[in-house]
Amino acid sequence: MRGLSRFQVPILALFVLVLALTGCASTPREPLPESVPVAPPAPLPRVTREDAVTTPVEPIKPTYAGPWEDPANPLFNRTIYFDYDTAEIKQEFLPLMRTHARYLGGHTETRVTLEGHTDERGTREYNLALGDQRAEAVRRFMLAEGVRPDQMATLSYGEERPAGLGHNEQSWRQNRRVIIQY
Repeated sequence: MRGLSRFQVPILALFVLVLALTGCASTPREPLPESVPVAPPAPLPRVTREDAVTTPVEPIKPTYAGPWEDPANPLFNRTIYFDYDTAEIKQEFLPLMRTHARYLGGHTETRVTLEGHTDERGTREYNLALGDQRAEAVRRFMLAEGVRPDQMATLSYGEERPAGLGHNEQSWRQNRRVIIQY
């Protein structure tokens, strides 16, 4: 203890001793209450194959709302339009296709032909294939909505039956379509 005076050493020792004694002091804890015995959990019952009940899953059948929603009526919209060079169904036509699916689900004797069309751009072979892809896209959607496969047939006309006779974007837009024919 070099550098400390002879008075500082006892004071320092006393300080360390007080610190050690107060640091070790603790408040006594209250005794823990006697524990209540807990029953072990009941074993789970064994389930055998005989106990298991399986319910067959029925396919979703769309329901038809009524005569005001009659897609078979010639005045009802039956045309789904597509963008250039694609068979992707636009979001805006999903409600229309669901209406047709509900009708077909409620009238299982009704058959439709999904006619695919394109504009005049592209080769004849390419346009026939694209028209077929468009009709098939609508068919897959209708199947997913619960329409039976035997109710639908697909057919591609390609560019052969234009709705718009011009050679501009307005006419081409009218020709890129699938028509649901009842």
